[in-house]
Order: sequence, then structure tokens, then C-alpha cells
Amino acid sequence: MSDAGTETPREASVDVIQRELTAFARRARAAAARVHPELPLVSYTLLAHIEDRRGCRATDLAAHYLLDKSTVSRQLAGLEKLGLVERRPAPEDHRVQVLHPTEAGLSVLATAQANRLAAYRERLQDWSDEDLALFAGYLLRYNAAGPSGLPAPH
Repeated sequence: MSDAGTETPREASVDVIQRELTAFARRARAAAARVHPELPLVSYTLLAHIEDRRGCRATDLAAHYLLDKSTVSRQLAGLEKLGLVERRPAPEDHRVQVLHPTEAGLSVLATAQANRLAAYRERLQDWSDEDLALFAGYLLRYNAAGPSGLPAPH
């Protein structure tokens, strides 16, 4: 990056975007902790993914999030200990275990969704309809650019 005095407007904008997205991620982590104090953001994210897929295997989670299987295993053990996830035999192959949220897990997710929606509505209440539409469009465009947002290794 350039010195602050020679930074281009584009570089300055990208710097602000990076800083603000980092702040957004911190708020998301803090919000996850408020929903369930024993539930780290990674565990919450895995639980939401399991519910969204209506069940999946642990190896699917590891592959989707590019995590080590042992990391996923530890997070899932915590979710199971809290009674938020259960394993069931897959319908097509009873030797395979598929993860599903329990009723308690679904309740945690519903509470989190309601809290998030209320927080977004409060935070954006003074924005015009046009600003909201532009912001939504920019987020869709940004997220469509690629899965990780990180440059490919050389």
C-alpha cells in the first residue's frame, strides 16, 4: 500500500471497506455470543449451515468451509454436548451419519435470526429505500465475486 499522503482514492476506499468489513465481522461474532454464550461463531455458523442444508455430513462441513476435519469434529462435539445437533443415519446408507439440528438448535437459530433482523432494522431505519436497494445490490455483487474473497495462492 502507498504512504497515507500518496494513497489513491481507490486505495483509500478499499482500505475503508476492509476496515469496516472487519468491524462488521467483530459485531457478528459478538452477536453470536449474545445469542448463546457457550456457542462460538464457528459453531453457530456450522449449526446454521446444517439447518440450511436440512442435514449434512461432517466431511461436507469441512469441505465447504475449508476447515480441518478435526476442527469441525471439535465444534460438532460442542454442539452435541449443548444438545443443539444430533446425528442420524443417512436414509440412503445407514453407515453414514448425517447431522441435524435438534429442537433446541432450531430454537437458538430462530432467536438469533429474530435478533439479527431487529438489529439490522434498527441500524438501517434512517436509510432511504434507494440507499437500502443500492447497499443490497452492492453486497450481492461483492459476494458474487467469489467464495473467499482472498487472492489465489501463487
